[in-house]
Order: sequence, then structure tokens, then C-alpha cells
Amino acid sequence: MKIALGQINPTVGDFSGNAGKIIDFAQRARTAGAGLILFPELSVCGYPPRDLVERPAFVARNRESANRIAAATTGIAVICGLVTPADSDTGKSVMNSAALLMDGKIAFLQSKMLLPTYDVFDEMRNFAPAKSQQLFPFCGNRMALTICEDAWNDKQFWSKRLYTIDPVESLIHEGGTFVLNISASPFWIGKREFRRDLLASIARQHKVPVALVNQVGGNDSLVFDGSSLVLNGEGKVIAQGRSFEEDLIYFDSQDLTGEMHEQIPGDEGSAYSALVLGTRDYIRKCGFQKAIIGLSGGIDSALTAVIAADAVGPENVIGVGMPGPYSSQGSIDDARTLAKNLGIRFELLTINPAYEAYRQTLQDVFSGFKEDVTEENIQSRARGTLLMALSNKLGAIVLSTGNKSELGVGYCTLYGDMVGGLAVISDVPKTLVYGLAEYVNSRRPVIPRASIEKPPSAELRPDQKDSDSLPPYEVLDPVLEDYVEDSHAAERIAADRGIDVETVRRVIRMVDRAEYKRQQAAPGLKISPKAFGYGRRIPIAAKSEI
Repeated sequence: MKIALGQINPTVGDFSGNAGKIIDFAQRARTAGAGLILFPELSVCGYPPRDLVERPAFVARNRESANRIAAATTGIAVICGLVTPADSDTGKSVMNSAALLMDGKIAFLQSKMLLPTYDVFDEMRNFAPAKSQQLFPFCGNRMALTICEDAWNDKQFWSKRLYTIDPVESLIHEGGTFVLNISASPFWIGKREFRRDLLASIARQHKVPVALVNQVGGNDSLVFDGSSLVLNGEGKVIAQGRSFEEDLIYFDSQDLTGEMHEQIPGDEGSAYSALVLGTRDYIRKCGFQKAIIGLSGGIDSALTAVIAADAVGPENVIGVGMPGPYSSQGSIDDARTLAKNLGIRFELLTINPAYEAYRQTLQDVFSGFKEDVTEENIQSRARGTLLMALSNKLGAIVLSTGNKSELGVGYCTLYGDMVGGLAVISDVPKTLVYGLAEYVNSRRPVIPRASIEKPPSAELRPDQKDSDSLPPYEVLDPVLEDYVEDSHAAERIAADRGIDVETVRRVIRMVDRAEYKRQQAAPGLKISPKAFGYGRRIPIAAKSEI
């Protein structure tokens, strides 16, 4: 039988819109001769719904939408994810479920057994786990229907497993001959390859085909890459969907041949595509049409502006140059050139009058104190005030431009350069910022060479350089990766990386001290295994002994 994978981009809580997508894809698949189509995890309500599932009306809309989809898709079987009420002694009122819709009704229902509670996942907070699972017969196979994490506990793949049960193994033991998995698996660099290897291990171990349909799109900080896959019993990919866009993929369940749609290759290409998709969906799903970016003439704001222009179109992006007392003419020119190259609107607003007004207001209180970082922060906060004023007046979202290296060590100003509704590159280390800038220019040279080649500087005092306050980024970024993503101790990082241990300890102290800043930062787009945000839960009022 011809089977389809409906790789769609749902919006959390948009029941009518999500149902419309499911119906449209299903009807297209039916017209193409498919007898079954799979949609992603919780595709009816969007993933992750988080605490919205505590609202009875939200749960009721899931069932109403499923009934609407079933009625509109007769002639093709549909598998989609939805929230269902739970009859559970766990105290949880709902379950994360997959429904098989046939002949205008729900013919089969399977709920998720393994509920992840690591990184960005906290499903045990919201859902009750399934107590049992069953196979269902379809097109000559006994189908093992699983939901995302249910397929992530293969003992042949993991050296240490998180769960004592393996739903896939149990279903195969009961006679399953085909594994179906509906997923909402977020992207990070390397995740596509990791996911493929995991599925291949399952297919080879059990000698059965595996089909996974994955959500695509951005929802808050998470970006879902799609990249849906079908593998034969030897672990070979026989069908795949595109990355970072909606797609409809077909394969034959008997001869195991299918469509191979091209995916974006490479880490830099996939990271850039994820940032564009995440930015586009965050802006539009939050109800905005336009974006505002403070353009300093540096590489971070330049990369953010390019991403924004690709995400929502240059006609919807406003770049704002805000020179201050120490801004160089070169930086102003670089910002203007970038805006011209991108075709975005550019405004030049000096902060000098506001900065001097602050100094005049504070001069009596500050009498007897030397100038220090306080005056630098006033400049940054004056810029933040201008950006937010424009946001209010124009109804456009401000995109903050700080990278992961700066956010990690607190080299940023609260209520200054940190203002905004989305921190686009807050999970992009500075060294990767350079890589992405070169990737952008390899397609079309829009970022001025001076923005890439000049020493990084906030230009908040004469001749200021980032290197005055920070180790070189080639040193800083590996330390941050080992400490933030892998929680390694200073001595191990120093030994593994060949870096002076006192430098490592200094960086770690900076990271720990800056926690209060990060917890007030705008949401950022996750593209690494461990991003700052709700996937990393560190107390602010804590003592760090290193």
C-alpha cells in the first residue's frame, strides 16, 4: 500500500488551522492513491502545549478537531497526535496520544508510554503515561504505533538507558512487523544524523521497517526540522522528507521504495535554515509582521539582520543605527551598507543627547566616583529605550543580537542590548557566528567584509575591544561548550582542551554570576544540545565552588 507522511507545521492552540492542514494533506494524499497518512506528535493541538493541557476546554477541542478531521478524510486512514483524557492514578488528567481515524471515526487509540523529563522536555509534568500498548492490523502488517520518545530507548543504541521498558521491543515481541513513529523531535546541530542512526539501529536489530514523521516549524524556542524518514529492515533510508519546510512524502509499504527529497546539507547550512525558520514562525505566530534590529556595524547584528530578512522579507525589517560618543564612522558606514545590501529600511538615531541627559541627571549623585562600566551601560540602555519606543510605535518586534558566548559570560547589558522579544542568535557561539556569516556571503555577499574582519568591540569606550574583558573566542567557546553542555569540571576542561586552568575557572565564574541576566533575557532559538533557557535550570542564588 502507498503510505504518506504529512510533515506539517502546526501552531500550538490553533485547532482550526491545524485541522485544516491535516485535512488538506490527507486529501492530497488520497488523490495520489495513498491508503494511509501519518502526521506528527500532537499535530492536532501543536507541540509543545505545556500547561495548556490543564484547561478542560483545550482538551475538549482536541476531540472535536479529531472528529472533524475524521469526517473530512473518509477514503484514507489518518494517524495524528492529540491530547486525550486520562483515567489514571498518577494525578494527571490527560495523555499524549495517537489516533487512527478510519471511516469517519476514531478506530484505534495509542498513548505515549515514555515521557521525557530532560533538557527542554517536561512531559511527566503534564501527561500520564500509557499503561499498555497494542498492535493494529493494516495493509498486511501488524503495525506498532509509537510516539516520539517511545522509540528512543533501544538498548543496542544507548550505553545507558533512561527507562526500564522499551515500547518498540515489546511491540515487536508481540508480533509487530512494521514500526510507525509520530514525532515532535526538536532540532540541534547533528540531530538529523543522530535520529537517523537511532532508527537504523532499531530497524536492523528487529529486522522490520521503521517510518517516522516529524513536525516542522518553530514553536517558541524550539525549532523542528522535519526530515521525516522511512528505513527498511536493513536500516537503509528508502524515503525522506525535506528539512525545515512542510512536505508530503510517499513510500510503498510492500516493496519498500519511496521518495527521497533533498535535505539541506552541512552544519552551517542546517543551523542557518533553523534560525530562519525559527525566527519566521516566532514573529508570525506571535502576531507580528515586522522586525526591528539595532545595527552596530558588527558581525552579530549583521547576521541577525540577514536572518530576519530571509525570514520575513526585507520589506518587513527595519535596521536602526544608534551611534554614540565612541562609535566609529566605519561602524556607521558598515551598518548603512548592510541595510542597503539587504534592501531593508535604515534609520540613524544618535544616542548622544540622551546619554548626556542621563549624565547631567546623575552628576550630583555620581560626584566623587570615577567613570566605569556604569556609563557604558547607560549608552546601551539608551539604545534599548529607542528600540523599544520604535517597537511600541510601529508595532514591530525587536530582535536582540547577542550571541551565546556573550550571554554565557554576561558580556551584555540588562535592559540595554538584551532588550527584545526574541534573541535570534543566543544559542550561536561567536566562532559559529563567523562561520554563518561566511556561509551567508557565499550565497550572496551582503555582510561587509569589515564587519567580519575587524576586532569585535562594543564601542562603549575609546579603543574598546572584546578581548579587553574576555579570553579569545577560540578559547572561550570550547570552555563554554564543555561547561554548559556537558557540565565538566574546570580541571577536566583545562586538561582536555589544553587551556590554563585559571582561565577556565575565570570563565566558569563569569558564567555562574551571569545567571540572573540570562533568566531575564528574551527567548532564544535552540540549535545546540544544551541552550540557555528552560532546558537549563540553574538557581540564581547559589554559591559556586570551583
